[in-house]
Amino acid sequence: MSTAPVIAAVDGSDDSLRALDWALDAARRRDAPLRVVHVRQYAAWGQPDVMVAGEPDTAGDPVLDEVGDRLAADAGGPAVEYVAMEGAPSALLPELGSDAQLLVLGSRGRGGFASLILGSNGVAAARDARCPVVVVPRPGREVPDEFPARSGPRVVVGVDVDSPDDATLAFAFAEAARRGARLQVIAAYPWPVQFWATAGALAPPTLDQDEIEQETRTLAEGFLAPHLKEHPKVATEALALPGDAAGALVAASKDAELVVVGRHRRRLLAPARMIGSVTQAVLLHAASPIAVIPPPPSEES
Repeated sequence: MSTAPVIAAVDGSDDSLRALDWALDAARRRDAPLRVVHVRQYAAWGQPDVMVAGEPDTAGDPVLDEVGDRLAADAGGPAVEYVAMEGAPSALLPELGSDAQLLVLGSRGRGGFASLILGSNGVAAARDARCPVVVVPRPGREVPDEFPARSGPRVVVGVDVDSPDDATLAFAFAEAARRGARLQVIAAYPWPVQFWATAGALAPPTLDQDEIEQETRTLAEGFLAPHLKEHPKVATEALALPGDAAGALVAASKDAELVVVGRHRRRLLAPARMIGSVTQAVLLHAASPIAVIPPPPSEES
């Protein structure tokens, strides 16, 4: 059985070339082939034109020519194939995830309005692709300096103790193992907890914050236990933090190798695919690459 590829979506922009470098490294770590895809977005219809590595003729697509030259010097790298497509990237890119193990793209490409922080293609891929999607941000994003500097590689993952996402945890553990990285698990809890006593008045909290924090951490560590059995060499650190989960994950993204978040699960009253508010905030503001993990097919149906 052939190994599913890592896909890098390119359009010639610096953002997409950074994503290409990340995807190349990911393919190496997975011992997987790399598929480089350029969607020429201004044509309405078209069929894919596949060009396998070793066939240097990519005439008619200067973007793939540039990528081919960039990868030619990488001796001993993964097998590479080049795919040119015509159509709307926001529609075609998510479909590519049906036979890939990872889809990687930059936070913003050549198209769209320059004021957009995250391009529509990244949103569509993160929302609709069947495989995990990694969005590589532009360098220089500033995040709150709330986490102490720590040496060594680090992968960050968010866990909701009220609705744990096993697929997201499994991806984060596997990625930390591939990178020899420590896994930092962020579990946020609401604080301060406020109750309405009378009209217009807030009652003081009757709950003990230390107890809530300890309970949150204990629940998070319980969800980690089966993954630690599978990856016993991955050092983990479970942090229970008060307040906003998105803010904590963005702050933790500084100098991280990767931040891993789950995609919003379909609900009865919202059957369409969605990106949750926490995931969207992390995509917009995190300083490190962000992996968005889809729920298992059984939860998407």
